[in-house]
This record gives sequence, structure tokens and C-alpha cells, in this order.
Amino acid sequence: MTNENQQPPFKSNPALKGLTPLIGEWNIEITNMSFDPNPSTVIRGRAWFDWLEGGAFLIQHAEIDHPDFPRSIEVIGPDDEAETYRMLYYDDRGVSRIYRMTFSGGIWTIWRDFPGFHQRFHGTFGEDSKVISAYWEKSTDGSNWEKDFDLTYTKVRE
Repeated sequence: MTNENQQPPFKSNPALKGLTPLIGEWNIEITNMSFDPNPSTVIRGRAWFDWLEGGAFLIQHAEIDHPDFPRSIEVIGPDDEAETYRMLYYDDRGVSRIYRMTFSGGIWTIWRDFPGFHQRFHGTFGEDSKVISAYWEKSTDGSNWEKDFDLTYTKVRE
């Protein structure tokens, strides 16, 4: 029995169970950046995913050691009617965005359609679920896409 000041914990959201492979800490390497003329440049960072409120949401933090990549936080939850996820994004520049997301069969996709700045992400899990090969693309019109950069996530801690 709980009193007024003590609420029962949230139940884990079953729609998030499929995101379990993301849980943990990841090293990130970013390469092939459209804005860097040197193809051998490698930028490193890290990301970590954990459950928020006992599994009501998934939270991601990302820190990249480069001024072109802001420190960010994302809160991910399901959109039951759309059968996708929504990702609320915020970074240390003060930028807020809402992305749509899917995660199924080892494929992770994120996208945002916004006039003048469309974005999409495609990540593929390796067989052992310890490496994600990914890339971001961008478009000004939603039809003509160009690669923005490649990422490799390597899991360092469960």
C-alpha cells in the first residue's frame, strides 16, 4: 500500500522491449563528414542508453569531442497508433527537434521531415549486437539526399 507521497513505480513499457540491444555505453567514431575535406579525419565520442522511470522511456546521452557535434540528450518513447517511436532531441546549442524512429530486425532508422532541412539515419547492427554501422543523410527538399557522415558505434559496457 502506498501513501500520498509515495507513488508506485512505473511499469516497464512493453513497446520498448525491442530497444534493449541499445542499453549500455557505446564508443562512437565519425568519418566521411561532408563538411570536412580531409577523408582521413576521425572524430570520437560516446553515447549511453538507459531506461528512464523503470522502462517507461529510453534515454540517450551523446558527447562528441568536436565543436561541430553538440552534446545531446534524447528521450525515446513509443507512438502506439503509428507503431513507431518518437525521439525528443535537445542539445547544448538549445536546439529541440522531434524525430520518428523504427527499430526492427537489427535495423535502426531515424528521420525528420522539415522544410529546408530533412534528415535521416540508418544503422545496422552486427551479428553480435556489439557494433552498429550507421550514417546520417540530409536534404533541403526531401527528394535529393546527400550523405552527411558515417558513424560506427562499438559497445563497451552493457
